[in-house]
Amino acid sequence: MSIYHPPVKRSMTIAGHQTSISLEPLFWDRLKIAADSRGLPVNALVARIDVERLDSKTPCGLASAIRLWLTATQKSTADS
Repeated sequence: MSIYHPPVKRSMTIAGHQTSISLEPLFWDRLKIAADSRGLPVNALVARIDVERLDSKTPCGLASAIRLWLTATQKSTADS
């Protein structure tokens, strides 16, 4: 699959609320890998990211927060 694929929308329950998130397949794949490596379902990891996002001084949208979290996590792993 090309990395230049348009976003794919998926529905999930976060903190008891149904929501839809649109991410490119590359980010869905990386999110699944990150969740698996932590022994979590994807929606549980997204819920954690959502809490961090809402606690920030300038919260962005959830899809953007997921992309930023994945990028920051990958960077910190590469720096280790």
